[in-house]
Amino acid sequence: MNTPLASMVPVTILTGFLGAGKTTLLKRILSEYHGRRIAVIENEFGPESIDNDLLVQDSDEEIIELSNGCVCCTVRGDLLRTLNELRVKRQAGQLNFERVIIETTGMANPGPVCQTFFMDDDIAEYYRLDAVITVVDAKHGMETLDAQTEAQKQVGFADRILVSKKDLVTDADYNALRERLVRMNPRATIEPVNFGQADLTSIIDISGFNLNSILDIDPQFLADEHPDAAHDHEHGHEPGHDHGHDHDHACDEHCGHDHEHPHHHHHDDEIGAFVFRSNKPFDPARLEEFLGGVVQVYGPDLLRYKGILYMKGLNRRMLFQGVHMMMGAEPGKPWTSAEKPSTKMVFIGRKLPQEIFTRGLEQCLAG
Repeated sequence: MNTPLASMVPVTILTGFLGAGKTTLLKRILSEYHGRRIAVIENEFGPESIDNDLLVQDSDEEIIELSNGCVCCTVRGDLLRTLNELRVKRQAGQLNFERVIIETTGMANPGPVCQTFFMDDDIAEYYRLDAVITVVDAKHGMETLDAQTEAQKQVGFADRILVSKKDLVTDADYNALRERLVRMNPRATIEPVNFGQADLTSIIDISGFNLNSILDIDPQFLADEHPDAAHDHEHGHEPGHDHGHDHDHACDEHCGHDHEHPHHHHHDDEIGAFVFRSNKPFDPARLEEFLGGVVQVYGPDLLRYKGILYMKGLNRRMLFQGVHMMMGAEPGKPWTSAEKPSTKMVFIGRKLPQEIFTRGLEQCLAG
C-alpha cells in the first residue's frame, strides 16, 4: 500500500503575509526557463493574482500548461479536488510535472493545507509533503508580526524562512527581526533572499516533513547568555531544565531590562517554541497516553512538533512529528556504540503551557 518516497510527487507549501514577495517568486518560476517542470497551485485572488499578469488564456480554465514546461492551477474550489485533478491528468499522461508548489493566500494559516496531505488516502499515497517555506518582509516584518496572528502562524509552521527586502533595512533591524524569528521557530533555517537571483534549490527538496531529516535547532535559540542551561544538559540533568525552558525564563527576567537586546521587550508573540531534552528513556505506553491527551487538548494551538525519541526497550531512535492534531512516529537509525541515546523534541505553537508539557513529559520517563 505504501508508495516509495522516491516515486511520490514532492509538494512545497509557500506562505507569507501580503506583500512579502511570494508572487514575485512565483512569477519567476512560471516564466523563466529553469528546466524544472513544476505545477504551481495558486490560491491568491484579486488584482495581484499571477494569472492577471502572466496568463491570457480563458479565465474559466483552471489548469494551464505554460511554455516553460510548468503548469499553473487556480484553486476555485477545494484544494483536495485540484490535487486529485492534477494526479489524474498526470497519471493519464495529459500533464507532465515533477513537483508541486502551493501558494497560500497571504492571510492564510498553513495548517489546514498541510493537513490535506494526511487526511485523504489518494493524496497521501501520491504526494509527499516536502516543506513549508515562509517569506517574511524585512521592511515590514516586525509590524506585521505585531499586528497579525496569522503571520505568526506562518512563521511557526515554516521549515525554511526566506527574508525578502533585506536591502531596505539596516543590519541592526535585520538582526532584530532574525532573533525574533528564531525565538518563534528555532527549527527553521533563516536566510535572506533576492528573488531576482534566488536559486530554486532554496525552496525545493528541503525534506522538512521527512522524519529522517535532521532535527536542527538554531543555536541562537540555545542562547549564549544562558550558560547554566547548557551546563545542565552536558551533564544529563533533568529535562525540566532544558534550553528552551531556561531561555524563556531568562527572557522573562531580562527582556525589560537588558539594554543589549532593546528589541526584546517590544514583542509579546503568541507563537513561541520550547525544546525538551532528556538522557533518560521514555516509557512507551506512558508517552503515547500523554501525547494523545496533549493533542486532544492543545491540538489547535500546536503548529509543529517534532522529535528524536529515546525509548525504553528500543535500540534505535524513534522519529516523531505532528501538525495540529495529527501526529506520527516511525523507527529511525539504530543508536551506535559511540552515541549516547537521548531525546530532543521541539514544540511550536500558540501560548503553549510549557510547564505542563515539561512536567508531563518528565513523568513519561522510565524509572
